[in-house]
Amino acid sequence: MIIEVLAIIVALGLLMFFAYRGYPVIVFAPIFTLLAAVLSGLALMPSYTEIYMTNAANYVKSFFPIFLLGAVFGKAMELNGAAASIAHSIVRALGSNRAILAVVLACAILTYGGVSLFVVAFAVYPFAAAIFREANIPKRLIPGTIALGAFTFTMDALPGTPQIQNIIPTTYFGTDAYAAPVVGTIGAIMVLAAGLYWLERARRKAAALGEGYGEGHRNEPESASAEQKFPNIWISLIPLVLVLICNYLFSRGFLTVETWYDPQMLKDTFKIDKVKTVVSSWSLIIALTIGVIAALLINVNQVKNKLAAGLTTAAAGALLAIFNTASEVGFGNVVKTLPGFKLIQGWILGASSHPLVSEALAVNVLAGVTGSASGGLSIALEVMGKQYLELAQAAGISPELLHRIASMASGGMDTLPHNGAVITLLAITGLTHRQAYKDIFAVTVIKTLTVFILAFAASIFA
Repeated sequence: MIIEVLAIIVALGLLMFFAYRGYPVIVFAPIFTLLAAVLSGLALMPSYTEIYMTNAANYVKSFFPIFLLGAVFGKAMELNGAAASIAHSIVRALGSNRAILAVVLACAILTYGGVSLFVVAFAVYPFAAAIFREANIPKRLIPGTIALGAFTFTMDALPGTPQIQNIIPTTYFGTDAYAAPVVGTIGAIMVLAAGLYWLERARRKAAALGEGYGEGHRNEPESASAEQKFPNIWISLIPLVLVLICNYLFSRGFLTVETWYDPQMLKDTFKIDKVKTVVSSWSLIIALTIGVIAALLINVNQVKNKLAAGLTTAAAGALLAIFNTASEVGFGNVVKTLPGFKLIQGWILGASSHPLVSEALAVNVLAGVTGSASGGLSIALEVMGKQYLELAQAAGISPELLHRIASMASGGMDTLPHNGAVITLLAITGLTHRQAYKDIFAVTVIKTLTVFILAFAASIFA
């Protein structure tokens, strides 16, 4: 049994190491999957074709429309200048005295409105650099500030966020994007407050030591970018607001898609036993489509000349993102069939008698190992979601709490050094792990602790 557990640990360790080194997960996930299968004595080819590929394909089938529309929406907001307009307006309205808060809020509004994390980082960075330079705040704090605004509370804590990490649990628990709004809002406030405290403390400490913005940085944006002409801020906000409103109306409002079709017809023709399991995906697909149309109507003359290239870039980005994640999901589903995983699963389930705490641990561990919030979340719920739901129902705990804790836990230890979003963020800002990762990790720890505080609290009062 020890050898079988080591087979899993070795495979996971190699996947994490190669991802950290920048090697493509799409290539190496199946290699290390098969390595784990061979070391555990499983049949090689059936494990690959019938387990790995089947589950990877199922993931693509379930979530590709959201990945694609999210990427297209973000690209449309980038091309029409709306994303930059929102970031510029917030940063300039709050001024250099509140530079960190301004950048966090700019990232938060864009992320909560449905713009992808990568687009947010690209859109906000030029203005973050300008205002940090003006306020003489060390540039090394920019990645941590962007991470707090884009990678934490608006990604998976605030109810209704259209980010994929908030949509995945709906498939397993029959919930929607607005699950457990009170717990999510409390968690968001805790993460925001603690994160701002950490970053402001770092700023004050740097100022006391006489450390300023610094010189000789790489990838410095041109100062002129802050004076570019952008769409009016209120017009720029329209697509974001439309996505949020439509997502609510179609998921749990009076226009809910749950009532659009006859349940018996869905069951007989499309094999959909419970409509609730697809309501969140359907509503978000429609909402993002409306958002894309609205975004394309802003600055039409500016967008049309770049639309073909922009859509190609967005589609390529969506394909890479979903196939990376699907590869990790396939990896996890093979791992869960291995003999050694039963011991690991027993340890996780036995770590706490309460399903919320155990779930938070499982999602955090797997998100950290894979370096992916959505990948770790999908694996954890694929493997243990049904058990957690049964345990929660037996304990009288709402599936909405399971949803919110799982979603928030996915955005905890996922941002370890090998995380793709972290590597991309550092590349955009021209900084290294040595220079800037400390503050990203601090935000990560804050998020992780918050999830466990909420899980323990819910285990007492739920």
